[in-house]
Amino acid sequence: MPQMTMMGYLIMFLLYAVPILIAVAFLTLVERKILSYMQSRKGPNIVGPFGLLQPIADGIKLFIKEPIRPSTSSPLLFTMMPMLALLLALTAWVPLPLPFSLVDLNLGVLFMVAMSSLAVYSILWSGWASNSKYALIGALRAVAQTISYEVTLTLILLSVIMLTGNYTLSTFAVAQEPLYLIFSSWPLAMMWYVSTLAETNRAPFDLTEGESELVSGFNVEYAAGPFALFFLAEYANIMLMNTLTAIIFLNPSTLGPPPELFPIILATKVLLLSSGFLWVRASYPRFRYDQLMHLLWKNFLPLTLALCLWHTSLPICYAGLPPSM
Repeated sequence: MPQMTMMGYLIMFLLYAVPILIAVAFLTLVERKILSYMQSRKGPNIVGPFGLLQPIADGIKLFIKEPIRPSTSSPLLFTMMPMLALLLALTAWVPLPLPFSLVDLNLGVLFMVAMSSLAVYSILWSGWASNSKYALIGALRAVAQTISYEVTLTLILLSVIMLTGNYTLSTFAVAQEPLYLIFSSWPLAMMWYVSTLAETNRAPFDLTEGESELVSGFNVEYAAGPFALFFLAEYANIMLMNTLTAIIFLNPSTLGPPPELFPIILATKVLLLSSGFLWVRASYPRFRYDQLMHLLWKNFLPLTLALCLWHTSLPICYAGLPPSM
């Protein structure tokens, strides 16, 4: 194969990144519409038919505003962190089979975990670079929450990998041909879904952006374009986690409909899971921070450890059975 030029790589990146950004933009519209109808009001309905052009108007408004940088902040880190957050959020989509991945990685699951862990640094450094005690407190709370819930997410991934037998994301479709993993591992699926809520700082776990406590948390000093980049990164992570949930626990089977429908089916499942995020936001009040940590360390961690041992023992038990059984 001939070597690809720099222009070719740029075109590939745009073809891969632009649809994600468009989907993220309209996810914000879906969120505002769903929340407004749950609260008996209209929501965005002025810009464009039924408010469909509202995300474009919001994006234009944010990116043409003057970015304000605090005089005592760290100039380089303060400017670079929003770009790093969005770059990591887009890079994490690379190994996802939609139905084909951009890069076929043998250890795609580990790559996803690594990208999710690296996103913590953009939050921490942005809070530190702002040189504001409110931003720093919000960043520290966000880092503690994200790192804590990554423990259960990793253990749940390890448990389902024991059933599929491979770290490649595309093997989950083959493993779920007889039955979706959400049925055989439903306690893990429920804990995974709640942990993704906490991992993406969504209600009722949005302690880092508790307006009544922290005045928006780690991004309090950001405005205009840099704030929009953080906003895009947050919603890209929400869609990423819901796509990963659909692939791991609700993957469309290769024995089902024609392959042309795979992306549509997967997108429908991601939209339904994302609507669940919004339903939870409209229904539950915010947790206290001690309740957030108690749920993880005293409830989820012992359960996931026990279920991880259970899933590890299952292949050993089946291997020990005689061939006739």
